[in-house]
Order: sequence, then structure tokens, then C-alpha cells
Amino acid sequence: MARTSPSEFFNQVKAEARKVVWPTRQETVTTAIFVGVMMLLLSVFFLGIDTLFGYAVRLLLSLA
Repeated sequence: MARTSPSEFFNQVKAEARKVVWPTRQETVTTAIFVGVMMLLLSVFFLGIDTLFGYAVRLLLSLA
């Protein structure tokens, strides 16, 4: 594999960085809201699962 000189490497990095498409403010806000809602839903879901398993373990330990 041919080695690339440092100056050529940085030129390639700059060329690739120009290709990056940054999200708009609206896309960022929409994505942040979606992440917040999903985090809330998953936290409630895992709270329910944890409560259910905690109850089951307490029930099993009370039988012993």
C-alpha cells in the first residue's frame, strides 16, 4: 500500500469534511424531542419490569 504524505492526507481530510451535511436546527430539535420521548417510555417500561421481577423475587423468598 502506498504511503500518503501528511500534506496530501490533510487535503483529503478537508475534502471529505466539505462533503459532510449537517442537520438543520429543525431536524436537531425533532431528533432531540424523539430521543427524550423514547427515553421516557423506556424508563417507564424498565421500571415496570424491575417492579415485576422485584415482586416475583420477594414472593419466592417469602416461600423459603
